[in-house]
Amino acid sequence: MRRAGAVTVVFLVWLAWSIGGALMAPGTDSTAARVAEWARHHELGWVVSDLEQVQYQLAPPKVGGSLVGGIPLVSPDQPTPSQSGASITWPTLSPSLPRPMPSVSPARPTPSHSPGPAPIPPQVQPPLPSEGAWQTLVSLHGEPAIRAAFLRPDRLHTSYLVGVAWLDQKLVELVLHPGFQVPGGSGWSQPFDVPASERDRLLATFNSGFTMVDANGGYWQDGKTGAPLRQGAASMVFYKDGHVDVVKWNAATPGPDVAAVRQNLVLLVDHGTISPEVDSRTTRAWGITIGNHKYVWRTALGVREDGSLVFVVGASMSVRTLANIVHDAGAVRAMELDINYSWTNFMTYTHPSKGVAVPHLLTRDEHPNPYRYLHPSSRDFVAVLAR
Repeated sequence: MRRAGAVTVVFLVWLAWSIGGALMAPGTDSTAARVAEWARHHELGWVVSDLEQVQYQLAPPKVGGSLVGGIPLVSPDQPTPSQSGASITWPTLSPSLPRPMPSVSPARPTPSHSPGPAPIPPQVQPPLPSEGAWQTLVSLHGEPAIRAAFLRPDRLHTSYLVGVAWLDQKLVELVLHPGFQVPGGSGWSQPFDVPASERDRLLATFNSGFTMVDANGGYWQDGKTGAPLRQGAASMVFYKDGHVDVVKWNAATPGPDVAAVRQNLVLLVDHGTISPEVDSRTTRAWGITIGNHKYVWRTALGVREDGSLVFVVGASMSVRTLANIVHDAGAVRAMELDINYSWTNFMTYTHPSKGVAVPHLLTRDEHPNPYRYLHPSSRDFVAVLAR
């Protein structure tokens, strides 16, 4: 009995130390998210998944109803002078949407605007005013660099809002940042947060994929492997010139022009067609979390034929719903990224003074702390910078 008691005490001390370390780790993750991540990293992911299933059964998403406040609208204010003397237009939004990144007009001739993407077909009929229409969030050199569109996810969940961001890769560059838990480890070429040296150029950030144990894929960055790359996996490929592609990984090793590869599950959309895998309920395709047929917070990244990117974030989406929206936003190839409200987000940034970046969530109901990527992040993420 004394030996059993000693073993129990040692176990309890270790448990308190281990969970305490997770709760005291840097970053802005919620207590619930920290405990869940601790469990997943200690082979207790099945417990977390079972609890998520129970939670979903007890509180499924609402069916029907109207979208409070309607579709958010963005409109520019009058220019105000910045400290550097440039003319800055601060977009204003309806009360349901936070303020995004300002539109910057430099002291040089402004080129004509490039044609915008076609509106996203609404998933619900009849549509609400401005549903699926693109609105400019960020302009650089007089050109829209980031646009946003808002729509409801499907004909059942009509009280929820989905945000879609469009990124012009001619004007922005993207950088993958590792997280101190996902992929974890040390010696990475990029820090766990957006460094102070890049915050004046910071336009937006968004979440990456699942934990490596659930992603069914790998992580590689600047010659360092966090998890082995898998043939056939859906992959965000970051190139050294700052542009990103979404592909089905078929290379043996990354080429000399590749900066990073982040894999997650299988493609949602390939060759402009929604994959039949979106209706598969196998863990091979979509992992062992809440399941592809459940309507939860989800995100996706897709690449359009013209090379621009679209990012989707919102509540009450199944994998099929997510695929429908990213496909209708023009993606010819697309992949699911992270899911669940603790991890899904898209933020833009305003710059009230030099070296200061203030984050603003794309939709009013996103849950993560908007400052999460200005502190060391537990999970990897993508930073969008001005070219």
